[in-house]
Amino acid sequence: MRLTTAEVTAIKQTAAEVFGPAVTVRLFGSRLDDARRGGDIDLFLEVEPAQANFRNECLFRHRLEDRIGEQKIDVVLHPQGRPPSPIAEIARDMGMTL
Repeated sequence: MRLTTAEVTAIKQTAAEVFGPAVTVRLFGSRLDDARRGGDIDLFLEVEPAQANFRNECLFRHRLEDRIGEQKIDVVLHPQGRPPSPIAEIARDMGMTL
C-alpha cells in the first residue's frame, strides 16, 4: 500500500468526522500496488444512508486536502444496506479496509 501512516490516519479521522463513526473506508486501485508509481488515491466509503450526499463528500475532500495536501482523490460513496453499483462492488471487493 502506497500511503503513509499519517495519510491513513488523516483519511480515517476525516471520514469519521464527516460521516460518523459507522463509516467504513477502503482503499482500492493503483495505490494498493507497491510496485507502481504515482496514481490517485481511490477511496470507497460505506456510510449511513443519510450521510451519503454531495455536501458531505465535498466537506470530506476539503478537510482531507487540508490535512494531507493537494492530491488527486477519487471517492466512491455507498449507502450502507443498499445494492452496490458496479464500481462500488469492485471497490468493495478489491479494496483494503483502512
